[in-house]
Amino acid sequence: MPDSMTPRERMIAFFTGKPVDRIPFIMQWGPWDETHRLWKQQGMQNDGDWHTMFGFDSGGVGAGVNFCLCPAFERETIDEDGEHVIFRDEEGVLQRARRDGTSMSEWLDYPVKDRKTWEEHKSRFDPDTPERFPADWDTRAAQLRESDDMVGVGFYPYGFFAGARTMMGAEACMVAMSEDPELIEDINTTLCNRWCTLIERVADEARVDAVHAWEDMAFKSGSLISPGMFQRYLTPYYQKVMGLAEQRGVKIRLVDSDGHMHALTPLFLEAGMNGIFPYEVQAGNDVPYLLERHPDLHALGHIDKRAMTKDNAAMDAEIERLKPILDIGRFIPHMDHGIPPDVPWDNYQYMVWRWKELTGKQD
Repeated sequence: MPDSMTPRERMIAFFTGKPVDRIPFIMQWGPWDETHRLWKQQGMQNDGDWHTMFGFDSGGVGAGVNFCLCPAFERETIDEDGEHVIFRDEEGVLQRARRDGTSMSEWLDYPVKDRKTWEEHKSRFDPDTPERFPADWDTRAAQLRESDDMVGVGFYPYGFFAGARTMMGAEACMVAMSEDPELIEDINTTLCNRWCTLIERVADEARVDAVHAWEDMAFKSGSLISPGMFQRYLTPYYQKVMGLAEQRGVKIRLVDSDGHMHALTPLFLEAGMNGIFPYEVQAGNDVPYLLERHPDLHALGHIDKRAMTKDNAAMDAEIERLKPILDIGRFIPHMDHGIPPDVPWDNYQYMVWRWKELTGKQD
């Protein structure tokens, strides 16, 4: 049966408990750079085939407003050799990265080390900096008001844990939570003010359908911080931001956090989120349990990308594993993270076609 809803209508209905014509078929993560290179060697004809040839639903459009550092740092190369490059990125973080992109960077230094360096950094979060909005904002805002696409705003990498961690590094951030709580509270008050000010303006002048925060605050064994620290340093700020978003008619309030999310799920729901992803399988997340336990939760992701390293039978088994979760409801399947290079192009294609069938989408 052909679609009877637009992707925007479908997503909003899904998150508000109304009937949908089918499950959303959305792509959250694609291949690693190395995977992309290998797929082209294995027969992928065009750079974008991994996405465009399958007919994914539109993931929406961004508002085009800068929610991050403004101005950002100038990207600067400090040193390089045949295998590695040391550079300062747009967030002011000094990194050592492999040229071939086959592993995560090594983080060497951060812009915020204490109160003095925070005060020097703080002005980059001023929500009233004119350059946050494009020069043609009035025209763009009018287009967004009339768009059939879902309009979203996102805060990568400045969630209320991830923000301080991005500026300070994980260890220094968590030490400051214990030894200098006023610093973390000032950082989060600043971030909160920026979010609220910008969401209000975008919602008033254009439209906001979805708000997306990024945290990545768990390992495979659980949260990086205690529930008490979450409730002190994240809950009040998220409740203010997500409360404002809800008042402005935002129906979709998402957070992205890797790792084992069982303890963090109720905390994020209490803080005002209504959707969490990607619920990685290899981290031990039990999505049926979480959906049954938390009736306000909408779970996204949870397709085990490791199945694509095996054969068709393994991929078929993964699809079968997901069907009972869809029967519970409030679940949108998509890959549980980026696709690594041990996934062949043929396997990826087979899995995506099976995944598409699972959602009920027809060409």
